[in-house]
Amino acid sequence: MKTSPRWRQAVVWLHVVSSVAWMSQALALVVLMSLALTAPSPAATSMADRLDSVLLAPMANVSAFTGLLLAGATAWGYTRYWWVLTKFALTLIQLYAGIFLLSPALRDSADTGSASWAQIAGASLMASALSFQAWLSIAKPWKKTPWSPAAKPPTAPTWVFGAGIVAPTVDVGAGILTGYPLPALSLVTLIVLGLERRRRRRRAQPPTARSPRSAPAASPPAA
Repeated sequence: MKTSPRWRQAVVWLHVVSSVAWMSQALALVVLMSLALTAPSPAATSMADRLDSVLLAPMANVSAFTGLLLAGATAWGYTRYWWVLTKFALTLIQLYAGIFLLSPALRDSADTGSASWAQIAGASLMASALSFQAWLSIAKPWKKTPWSPAAKPPTAPTWVFGAGIVAPTVDVGAGILTGYPLPALSLVTLIVLGLERRRRRRRAQPPTARSPRSAPAASPPAA
């Protein structure tokens, strides 16, 4: 099955929009926590907590998932270029730092109505890292990594990019309804993508030369 450029462009735009939304919401957190630091405000800290749980977390999941899908479904790969590998590492750091550090701190602030410099610094670092990742996507600097595979697999078929649009959309809807923005269907899609990418890499490899032992023996010349 061939790849439809329109579906691929749709996933690219979904990645761009969700990444910009993630960055802008991180900047909004910086503003809200700065207001709560200068003058304790339960409304500002409660709004920051709601922004983090309702909007920022789903957008972070969609941005990370679409980025991983584009890397795995195209010739970019995960470890082929330094700029892709850097984006991959920064995305994982931000996701886990947000889950285990920033989100619990925002919940505590919502209860107390005050903020701290550490919370502002964390949100500022997230917004700065996202801005740097946006620059990486545009500039695409640096050369290939030493782990770059020799043969690049062909682009994934259209159904992979279609799943890349359906999966995060369903996860965002389920997260809004349940209050838990978990990328359940997106994770399953990434597993399927990994299996599909492995199949494409095998098909892209050239056939190995037949060994002399396996070659059929020549028949003796006729008398």
